[in-house]
Amino acid sequence: MTSILFPVSPSAEVLADRQPDCFSDLNLDQIVAAIIAGKEEYNLKPFFHLALIDHEGILYRQNVFADIENTQVLENVRRFATRMHDMRAHVAQSEKMRNTYEAEAWFLEAIAMYCEAVRELATQLDAAAPQSIGFERFRQYLLRYVGSSAFRALVAEKEQVESQLAGVRYSILVQNGGFSVLRYDNEADYGAVIDETFEKFKRSAATDYLVTFKERSPEMNHIEAQILIFVAKLFPDELGHLNRFCKRHRVYVDDVIARFDREVQFYVSYLEYIDKLRGAGLSVCYPVIAQGSDKCIFGNNIFDMALAHKLIGAQSSVVCNDFSLDGEERMIVVTGPNQGGKTTFARTFGQVHYLAAIGCPIAGSDARLYLFDNLFTHFEREESIENLRGKLEDDLHRLHEIIETATPASIVILNEIFTSTTIHDAVFLSRHVMEQLLSHDVLGVWVTFIDELSSLSPKTVSMVSTVVPDQPAMRTFKVVRRVADGLAYALAIAEKYHVTYNALLERIPS
Repeated sequence: MTSILFPVSPSAEVLADRQPDCFSDLNLDQIVAAIIAGKEEYNLKPFFHLALIDHEGILYRQNVFADIENTQVLENVRRFATRMHDMRAHVAQSEKMRNTYEAEAWFLEAIAMYCEAVRELATQLDAAAPQSIGFERFRQYLLRYVGSSAFRALVAEKEQVESQLAGVRYSILVQNGGFSVLRYDNEADYGAVIDETFEKFKRSAATDYLVTFKERSPEMNHIEAQILIFVAKLFPDELGHLNRFCKRHRVYVDDVIARFDREVQFYVSYLEYIDKLRGAGLSVCYPVIAQGSDKCIFGNNIFDMALAHKLIGAQSSVVCNDFSLDGEERMIVVTGPNQGGKTTFARTFGQVHYLAAIGCPIAGSDARLYLFDNLFTHFEREESIENLRGKLEDDLHRLHEIIETATPASIVILNEIFTSTTIHDAVFLSRHVMEQLLSHDVLGVWVTFIDELSSLSPKTVSMVSTVVPDQPAMRTFKVVRRVADGLAYALAIAEKYHVTYNALLERIPS
């Protein structure tokens, strides 16, 4: 057992924290940022940047997800994570302490938290009986670890040190502006004597003037520190044992358990994210994964996760769409009116494929998706002064890289390319690019204003964003499979915002 995320662990180089090029185009950067918010201590980003390349790895994660969706397992994992977080906080506090004995006390408490967290998780996972290979491997590892001589020795010595420290009792004698620290020698309890003396004056319950400190003071004051130094001299065996214990167990967290503590947050964080979608009545599913020459795919009721979170926050409705590619169909060509949801549809197609490729549940009621080797995107970007290229030249440069790199196992998503040139040149260039992509047999989505592309080949499928039939200015944001009609409804939009030619003339002073 090495990882709850990978059947076989990837190298450190593969997990380098480099965001894939498609992330910003598909708004995956927004989705990941929202998922890992508040989880910075785990450094989860690299896990979202690595798409899996094998079917086994995806199933491995889907099954772990299914286990964590079990409330009992999820609560066990969350409780474990809280204890480990507290443990790290105690270690950090220990490192800030100037007094050696106080630092060792914080460190001892951290070890105690670790031992309790590990033992409790082992017991709870054993009772929960998770079904996935990942959790089963970890459960077996945890049981072996808890039963190992090394862990039992750590717990036994920790309890011995705690017991010895609990037996340390001392008295403080304050007199003449100074104080002395003595071993406790059964001195009389003067508190009881005072209570007895004043008992006859008590008329009713006295007001409690004791101050309650809600939180432990992070550090002793100088008087308390001085007292502790005297106590250490009085009890050299007990404090000496604490010192030796801390030095001997400076590294006490098992590597596999530490890795589990970090990696399992990938699942917990993602489930917390999609819980908001489910709470709003949206569907989330585990897709079937197709691979190799099997390129029949579909997605029902899919939606843009990043957009959905914003709409849910604004209490607006989320529009879902369907798609399918059967037989020799490879490229969905999306046309239709401006601002009708075409780009969102293309982005959603990319999101569901990418998230499926990292083993996550996706936005949709059910789906069969393709396991790609590369996911290429080409969305409009602002001209950069760094590359000194014009927009058309930059588009051609980027497309050339995609065509040169894409394989039959790739997915390509293009959004409104060649908008900076004439319609004649745009048609010519688009036909050429489409022929190249289809010759590569890639799957993909192409959002365009060129209707001809949708019927260019038996491999192309036409989908059109729609409007309300009797109110063309109103978009439905539904993208349906049908023949492109060439209607952009631009005039309706112009009328809606009063920017038609006649409306503008009326507003211009004569």
